[in-house]
Amino acid sequence: QVQLVESGGGLVQAGGSLRLSCATSGRTFSQFAMGWFRQAPGKEREFVTCISRSGSTTNLADSVKGRFTISRDNTKNSVYLQMNVVKPEDTAVYYCAADRRFDGGCFSDGKGYDYWGQGTQVTVSS
Repeated sequence: QVQLVESGGGLVQAGGSLRLSCATSGRTFSQFAMGWFRQAPGKEREFVTCISRSGSTTNLADSVKGRFTISRDNTKNSVYLQMNVVKPEDTAVYYCAADRRFDGGCFSDGKGYDYWGQGTQVTVSS
């Protein structure tokens, strides 16, 4: 069993920055690709970004390209989401997730992820 705990959410003004962290338990962190997803009120969960096991490959949703960056530190069993130039439409609960599937990269399909955190709220004011 892997536990994921997100932190770093909060209220930020449009144009500002925020850094989310996701700490994981266990000694198998490097065996998981990691992803960030978000869900806004009344909307379905959507893919934000993911990173491969080694950190060499990342994927980003078009809506966050050029603004968000995902990174991971396998020595600290943690994954991060740097959010820059945030917009009101970025307001959502952000979830990190761990994925055992392996193809050298990572997947945007949330249904295949094995473990999920409880989420952290990000609110962007205009």
